[in-house]
Amino acid sequence: MFRSNNQNLAMMAVVCSGVVWGILWIPLRALHHADINGMWAVAVFYALPVIVLTPFYILRWRRILQGGMALQMPSLLAGLALVLYAGALLHTQVINAMLLYYLTPLWSTLLAKYILGESIYLNRFITMILAFAGMMVVLNLDIRFSSPESIGDLMGFSSGIIWAFAAVYIKKGSIKNSVDVTLCYFLWGSIFALIFTQIPLGEVQPPPSLASLYDTLPWMIPVVVLLIIPPALAVLWGATILSPGILGILFMTEISTGAVSAAIWSNEPFGIRELLGITLISLAGLWEPLCNWKSLKI
Repeated sequence: MFRSNNQNLAMMAVVCSGVVWGILWIPLRALHHADINGMWAVAVFYALPVIVLTPFYILRWRRILQGGMALQMPSLLAGLALVLYAGALLHTQVINAMLLYYLTPLWSTLLAKYILGESIYLNRFITMILAFAGMMVVLNLDIRFSSPESIGDLMGFSSGIIWAFAAVYIKKGSIKNSVDVTLCYFLWGSIFALIFTQIPLGEVQPPPSLASLYDTLPWMIPVVVLLIIPPALAVLWGATILSPGILGILFMTEISTGAVSAAIWSNEPFGIRELLGITLISLAGLWEPLCNWKSLKI
């Protein structure tokens, strides 16, 4: 009973985190337009949480070192995956980045089956069908799964595959302490983001001035504390409990808020088709928790 309740709580935490992260492209692009260009915006997105969480690094550094590669490898993969995804949000349309990243449930489900030996049950098939149907509706049913041509598309596509491996390794390693995973995730994310600032990505990426960084702090600190750290902790905690496939599917609720917010603030289209797609995606995110609602009773 406790295990079932824990799984349903993890599902709801991941769903809610997806909803919140659907609007993170807004402060990310705000950094980009505040003279913190390209991947430097992503670097700030990851470096600030590291700074805010410094007391936890000091308190837990021994436990982090004791975690070894079983802790560092999935954290490294998660950091690389979501840095690439954040970069995709800057270098291509919001909906394109989300679509290519959210092919991850397919990769996660297949990897979980062949690496972890997990079975694919009827509810999982229904959830996947709802989720991918919603994506197709949002994209006007005309998506072509060709090789990504732009840098942003390539980053989005790669991020989904790498995240799938991260989720499988987190589950396979039986990591129980999501705090340590989260701390390592932000640290590795900062490292990879800084590396990408030195790679030509089709545009000039000059380092931001101290004045630009200082001007963003009054609104970025609340974003970090409220919208970046808690969802990251919730998702990585969910990764220690849930199947990698369902983890990716549940997090697809990000597409819902992403599509709505992009329509409002980026002049991307939003109408009956988008509303139907969002409904399907949201239902996909809630399907298994709703099917198991009785197990929430104590």
